[in-house]
Amino acid sequence: MTTEDNFWELRLYVAGKTAKSIAALTNLKRYCEEHVPNQYKIEVIDLLVHPQLAEGDQILAIPTLVKKIPEPIRKIIGDLSNEEKVLVGLNIRPATH
Repeated sequence: MTTEDNFWELRLYVAGKTAKSIAALTNLKRYCEEHVPNQYKIEVIDLLVHPQLAEGDQILAIPTLVKKIPEPIRKIIGDLSNEEKVLVGLNIRPATH
């Protein structure tokens, strides 16, 4: 498999810089660096700035993480503090050390 086949396109919806939003982004970055280093892109969308963007991914709660690529599209709601739940939800196999 090529790197392109394993590229992760992630979108994190937040509402301002709340403790939960900051925790979600911090956790997400850590998991990506540990398990798919240099193979991901995180787009953060602040719904206080762009509320109209919530409709496209049908965002009902925040923070919400949406995995756009690779398919299938998956959503995870919350601060992403449960690493195992996030990895399973994103279908990322933990890196073996």
